[in-house]
Amino acid sequence: MNTINRRLVLGGIGALGATGVLAGCGAGSAGKPGGAASATGDGGAKGYEGPNVELDFWNGFTGGDGPFMRKLVDQFNSEHPNIKVKMTVMQWSDYYTKLPTAVSSGRGPAVAIMHVDSLATNAARNVIEPLDDVAKALELKQEDFAEVVWKAGEYNGKRYGIPLDVHPLGFFYNKTLMEKAGLDPAKPPATADEYAAALEALKGKGMQGHWASPFQFTGVLSVQALIWQFGGDLFSPDSAKTVWQEEPGVKALSWFVDLVKNGHSPKNVAQDADAIALQNGKTAFNWNGIWNINTLKEKTSLQWGVAPIPNIGGTNAAWAGSHQFCLPKLKTPDENKSTAARVFVNYVSQKSLEWAKGGQVPARKQVRESAEFKALPEQASLATQIDDLHFPPPVPGIGDALAELNKAVNEAVLLKAEPGKALADAAARADKILEANRKKYGA
Repeated sequence: MNTINRRLVLGGIGALGATGVLAGCGAGSAGKPGGAASATGDGGAKGYEGPNVELDFWNGFTGGDGPFMRKLVDQFNSEHPNIKVKMTVMQWSDYYTKLPTAVSSGRGPAVAIMHVDSLATNAARNVIEPLDDVAKALELKQEDFAEVVWKAGEYNGKRYGIPLDVHPLGFFYNKTLMEKAGLDPAKPPATADEYAAALEALKGKGMQGHWASPFQFTGVLSVQALIWQFGGDLFSPDSAKTVWQEEPGVKALSWFVDLVKNGHSPKNVAQDADAIALQNGKTAFNWNGIWNINTLKEKTSLQWGVAPIPNIGGTNAAWAGSHQFCLPKLKTPDENKSTAARVFVNYVSQKSLEWAKGGQVPARKQVRESAEFKALPEQASLATQIDDLHFPPPVPGIGDALAELNKAVNEAVLLKAEPGKALADAAARADKILEANRKKYGA
């Protein structure tokens, strides 16, 4: 269960990316603007010919993807004798707390991985530096990526993240249970009507087909996907107000809560229980992240499949996250480290096919369209959603507001509040947080 638990920690990023970072670093305390030395101007594209240098590389890859990144680091070190990358792995919750403090004290890493919903907060706090030179050196353009993942790395007119991957929500299904209910496991339901019929067929055989989690992983992510599918959004175009309490949001959360009310899910699903139930043959359907692929592959006796999220609301849409490379501010200018760090980012960003084997969708369009990636059938299946994925807006402290949506979903799924009221109450609280954050970050 290491992979699942790791992602549950990731599920706290919305809050940790904001409150955790803020607690560790006051505005501007992570080194003054320009504190880090400028690179050579080529973004590391020409390599590094300076003296031996050691780079600390921090990330939270504690699960099944960790060995794949370590393999890339070892390969880089073997090919660059004058650069030694030392990879430090920690739980994401610890990572987002420790990084700003380490940067402020001059003990931060030269390279780090960050999730898209934490980039803006850390950029506003001056924890990470712009990477426009790296994008230029790599000749990276929006058309090389899905638009949503490319724009997710930008904040305030500058690029702070180089996309490494996309990890979307997917539809996992137990083929054995589908067959018991008379369903065709080769044709998983893809529409609202097909999904409703499949759930009823499972119910007719005494099975609760889709366990509804009241927690962020995977309940809140599922509800977010449904909001977009019903034509809604989480925030207004300028991110000044929440809009999840509007009709599409109520429809989305009501559909999810009805899984419980209509007997397709137990009333109180524990954390991780939905994913475990799929593995143990207690439920047929589970909406979970792409990271679940490698977990299920370990269950050699389990007959399972994965497909894009069914279109319940009328619009193809799914939640996704993204790991992006960032360069923390160096309190003491060091041109050698700055240039070598860019060389490392350049290197790994071009090796994303190997990274995909760890259970990710490569951010680069060219890699996604390669025969080698298509030979990874599960990842390739979820990659077909790439143009339908959504991320939170790049706004500092956005995770603080999203934490209120988590509470609303929890209350509604546990049948403690009706969906409309839970969403409206959460929106009122979140709007105050958004207003406070605008003052806090000067946005």
